[in-house]
Amino acid sequence: QVELVESGGGVVKTGGSLRLSCAASGGSIDSYTVGWFRQAPGKEREFVAAEWNPGTTHYADSVKGRFTISRVNADNTVTLQMNSLQPEDTGVFYCVADPAPIPWAARWAWTRWGRGTQVTVSS
Repeated sequence: QVELVESGGGVVKTGGSLRLSCAASGGSIDSYTVGWFRQAPGKEREFVAAEWNPGTTHYADSVKGRFTISRVNADNTVTLQMNSLQPEDTGVFYCVADPAPIPWAARWAWTRWGRGTQVTVSS
């Protein structure tokens, strides 16, 4: 089973950027769809982005044009580049993976989850 570990979270000012990384172990992500979810304080966990092979991506409307998901299969890593961050982007970001998450925006469709990394955007 693939295990996922996120890193790269932190505190950033409004308009700033962060790059989250997700390292996979225990298996190759080549055969997985990978993605990111986030959970803001007091809110439900929500879909952020996903990438199928070979490079088809989906984004939540709230992050389109600002966030970019990418993977490096050779390194078994997934990244989320986040630009123009806003206070409403604050939350815990989770890396996810699944062979075929359907529907991809549903939490229950993803079987592999990291423990999360905190992102705080100050106003």
